[in-house]
Amino acid sequence: MAPLMTLSAITLDCADPMALMAFYQRATGLPPHPKSDGEFAGLGGFGELFVGFQRVDGYRPPTWPDQVVPQQLHVCWGVDDLDAAEERLVGLGAGRPGRQPQPERWRVLTDPAGHPFCLVTKD
Repeated sequence: MAPLMTLSAITLDCADPMALMAFYQRATGLPPHPKSDGEFAGLGGFGELFVGFQRVDGYRPPTWPDQVVPQQLHVCWGVDDLDAAEERLVGLGAGRPGRQPQPERWRVLTDPAGHPFCLVTKD
């Protein structure tokens, strides 16, 4: 049976869509969507999946690991080497929260807008 729906986009709220898109573009190497602007920006190249970034007035970043402002969603990225990927992404502007639940299995980072994301090994 064919799926009733397929995931077509994931969109992250933020204060500055172009800056957040630039972080993820440098992190992934994926091309920016040609119609990206100051209100909405995006990346293509995940097959049929689009990753978008939309401006929200008064945006408040998640406060992971506490839940004063809940994370609401997080994305996991497969990498070959956790240490190397973490170092590269922190160099691009990612944050490294002090709490790491299972750092030997995955790493939690935050993008420049405060969204938590995980790095997991591909194997």
